[in-house]
Amino acid sequence: MKNKVSFLHGPHDLRVEEVEVPRLGTGQVLIKVKMCGICGSDVECFEGNSAEGRYDIAPYTPGHEWAGQIIEVGPECKSGLKVDDKVIGDCVMGCGTCYNCKEGKMPSACLNMREIGFRPDSPGGMGEYMVVEEQYVHAFPDSWSWELGAWHEPFSIGYFGVWGNDGFIDASDTALILGLGPIGQTALIVAQTSGAKVIVADPLESRRDLAVKYGADHCVDPTSDFVDQIMDLTGGHGANVCVECSGNDAALASLFDVGAHSARVHLVGHSIGRKVPVEIGKTIWRTLRITGSGGTKHFGQRTIRFMDRIKDTVDITGLTSHRFAFDKIHDAFDVAVNQKADAMKVMLEIDP
Repeated sequence: MKNKVSFLHGPHDLRVEEVEVPRLGTGQVLIKVKMCGICGSDVECFEGNSAEGRYDIAPYTPGHEWAGQIIEVGPECKSGLKVDDKVIGDCVMGCGTCYNCKEGKMPSACLNMREIGFRPDSPGGMGEYMVVEEQYVHAFPDSWSWELGAWHEPFSIGYFGVWGNDGFIDASDTALILGLGPIGQTALIVAQTSGAKVIVADPLESRRDLAVKYGADHCVDPTSDFVDQIMDLTGGHGANVCVECSGNDAALASLFDVGAHSARVHLVGHSIGRKVPVEIGKTIWRTLRITGSGGTKHFGQRTIRFMDRIKDTVDITGLTSHRFAFDKIHDAFDVAVNQKADAMKVMLEIDP
């Protein structure tokens, strides 16, 4: 069977090619892709600004924010997944057998780690069909739209950014979300759902305005008197839950000034490869608890349950800003790359 698939060969070199669908191996499923989002990580790889996408090894198929339908189940599948199931998948793929996996560490610690949509050995969802091992695949309710399914992966990152690694939040907390791209907006939804007071910060007014629609209590422009604004809004104490979703140097440094004593500080935004000057000593005197989140662990099913619980009251797909048919993938990337301020989430409709 022929399969039209996109391949990223290098910076600004995205090609749609026709290839044969591979034969299913043990424990694999064949998925007809329906929707796939373009992530900021995909944009950075396309621009040549990230080493996460491994086209240095060989061309690879991007797309880790996908939703699709199983059309064939391979031999010895034991998960109960079946033909016609609507499914999504994990992005960071731990092998489950190496030393770090057996130690229970995050999948990003896996010594044989793969990332779906970032490597030639783990093709993503920007194509008509994809083959994935069943352990990374999760069925979602038939009542969901394909687009809501495609939001599962970014939502899981925002959700894990608040609750992962023993994080927690409730109505007694004041949360500060730094950066209001898709991950920051989903972290906002998670924090707001808990009943916490939520303060958000982003230099773009359009993103702050969107955050108000999703329940932010206060919106702050971080380019002007940021620390003073946060202290005014928190009675001089600072935020006791801080979720950094921007990866911006100034935002990272500010965490040590705006985090309350004993604050839970969660780092989500990408900043790998840069040295960021911070006043690390405040970690000691404020007893800050700082955690990172490279991928998620055991949050696929949990995210489905969370999203299913709120989907009738929170318009998650309302965060989608642009939609393109798959044959317009180059136009879609043009928008995602060149209109970052307005492109909250660009969705590819592979087979809507």
